[in-house]
Amino acid sequence: MDIVNIVVNTFTDKGFLSAIASTVLIILLGYFCRKKNIFNNQAAKILSKVVLTVALPALAFSAFMTDLNQKHLAQGINVLIWGILMYIVLIILIKPFYAKYKGDKKTTLEILSIFSSTTFFGIPIISAMLGPIGVIYANIFNIGYRIFLYSYAYIKMSGLKMEIKNLKTMFLNPIVIATFLGLFIWLIQDLTPHITVLHSQKGNEISVSILRIDQTLPWLYAPIMFLSKLASPLAWLSIGATLAEINFKDAAKNTTTWYYAGVKTVMVPLINLVIFIITTLTGILIFDMNAVTTMIVMMATPSATVAVAYAINFDKEAVLASNASLLSTIVAVFIIPSWLVILKIIGNLGIF
Repeated sequence: MDIVNIVVNTFTDKGFLSAIASTVLIILLGYFCRKKNIFNNQAAKILSKVVLTVALPALAFSAFMTDLNQKHLAQGINVLIWGILMYIVLIILIKPFYAKYKGDKKTTLEILSIFSSTTFFGIPIISAMLGPIGVIYANIFNIGYRIFLYSYAYIKMSGLKMEIKNLKTMFLNPIVIATFLGLFIWLIQDLTPHITVLHSQKGNEISVSILRIDQTLPWLYAPIMFLSKLASPLAWLSIGATLAEINFKDAAKNTTTWYYAGVKTVMVPLINLVIFIITTLTGILIFDMNAVTTMIVMMATPSATVAVAYAINFDKEAVLASNASLLSTIVAVFIIPSWLVILKIIGNLGIF
């Protein structure tokens, strides 16, 4: 297959185009609703709170209600390993990009570049593109993210030692609890007692773990699924409503914010992609296309809101951090679909 056919196939794939169109158009709908005051000035916060406390935990848990596949398990282990190693690598590799900056500005730009809005911005897109397996990889990938966000990032931005409250935030929020609960069930399902039930969709008899509530307790699983399907549209509406509140002129005045947005949405994912190609070709860490797509999209998202909150709370270039976050959000809306096209072409080339 030549490159022209690959590009044509990429841009005529209905599922691929539907996922991109859904993301962009619903974000634009959220923007329109806020501009027309259909949403009030609290809508974005309320929607994001629903997504983070209800919809995303449901999505994280439900994604693991699937048979244990050895290939997916191997990929999940590789994703977990890279999800931890990546932050060590980025802490080192990001420094040259901000070598000309000093003090708090340098620290803030580095932290905002390393830590992305993987949960709120990334997972809904991954869910739309790849379905449950992408969500599984995304939540496994986020384990390392949460460890470093609430330890390294906190210490760098605050200048203080690690606090107990951050450990609670790391492990006791609804998404983390749902992720570990779902992951636990997924991993041990073959070791638990099994019962014979009628498959909830196919109607034939199957033997499943008693913990697989998607088959054993479908009446309980149904509301979880309904809630999980809210994650993507509500997150995109919230992003659109947030963008409507942005004073783009103020955010765009400083060339540093543009430079940061380029590093965050282009260079950081590119560094990851190059490493994925090298590790896969050498056999060090082998990734399939679903895992690569998941991790690249996650790293192309805007700066993590927690990292921006650190900058504000500890007075580490708060204005720069806020403007950088806003501008990177706008840029990401356009760059992430571009990354998805590139990744689709790479997938058709058979590199992964």
